[in-house]
Amino acid sequence: MEITEYKAITEGLLFASGDEGITKKQLERILELDKKTIDHIIDEIRYDYEHIERGITLMQSKEVLHLTTKPEHSNYYQKLIDTPQNSKLSQAALESLAIIAYQQPITRTEIEEIRGVKSDRPVQTLIAKSLIEEVGRKNGIGRPMMFGTSTDFLIYFGLKSIEELPPLPEGIEESDVEQEADLFFEKFKDQLHEKN
Repeated sequence: MEITEYKAITEGLLFASGDEGITKKQLERILELDKKTIDHIIDEIRYDYEHIERGITLMQSKEVLHLTTKPEHSNYYQKLIDTPQNSKLSQAALESLAIIAYQQPITRTEIEEIRGVKSDRPVQTLIAKSLIEEVGRKNGIGRPMMFGTSTDFLIYFGLKSIEELPPLPEGIEESDVEQEADLFFEKFKDQLHEKN
C-alpha cells in the first residue's frame, strides 16, 4: 500500500475517533505499521494541515492525536454557534433520545450497550439542542453522568410529563427498547424536524 493511502486511512481514523482522539500506538496496531512509519505519516498530515487553505489542524494532547479547527478561525465558529440552526436530528440522535426517554436516568455507556455503537456524538447533539440534560451521577467507578429528558423535550413532544409516554409492551427485552421507542418517536419526527 502506498504512503498516500495510509495517510488517507489515518486521516479517516482521526476523524472517526472524534473527541476521544487516537494514539500513535493505536495507529501502529490498526495499520500494522512501525513507529517510524506512523511518525512519518503524522508529520505529513500535520504539514498538509499547516497550509492556509486548510480549515483543520492536527493537535496532540499528551499522547492523543485529535483533528480540530484552527484557532484563527474561531470568530466564524462563534457565529455558527450563535446562529439558529435548522439541522435535523440524525437517526442515531433519535435512537439515543428514545432510549434516554424510556430508560432514564441512564449513562452514555448504558446507551451504547443498548444501541451497540458509540453514542458520544448523538448524546452531545441532544445536549446541544437541550432535549436531554445531566440528572446526576451514578454511584460506582468514575461516577459517570446520568442523562434524562429535559423540559424542552416535553415541550417539543407536547407532553405534560414523562409519564405520558406510551407504555412499552409487557415483557419487552432491554434490547428491544430502541425499536419500540422508535415507533413512538416516528410520529413525532416530522414535528421535531420542523421545530429545529
